[in-house]
Amino acid sequence: MKKFKIPSVPSTTNKCIRFPDDIIEKVENAIEGKSCTFTAFVVEAVRVALENIEEETEQ
Repeated sequence: MKKFKIPSVPSTTNKCIRFPDDIIEKVENAIEGKSCTFTAFVVEAVRVALENIEEETEQ
């Protein structure tokens, strides 16, 4: 069994970025009814994109 560890919240920095209106609408539709914020969605999307870039560079 995996041991429970209390997660630590990473430090954050506020960044103001502009999104095209159609992207905002698509993200909001995707997270509607789910316990996910716009910020959490964008952060996860960026993480996945960075992982993809790293994998491509390793090949």
